[in-house]
Amino acid sequence: MSIALKEANETLYWLELLHQSELLDSSSAYQSIYSDSEEVLKLLISIVKTSKSNS
Repeated sequence: MSIALKEANETLYWLELLHQSELLDSSSAYQSIYSDSEEVLKLLISIVKTSKSNS
């Protein structure tokens, strides 16, 4: 799960970079993908925290 968390962080980074460089020009598509990615990131953070506290 820790690896998935790192990958989710990296995905958000690249999405932001693509948006700022205007390679991802559709604002609504960007917002949709970014918000979905943030939700996945939040779930992974919760899973990793819970896993560490239960160990």
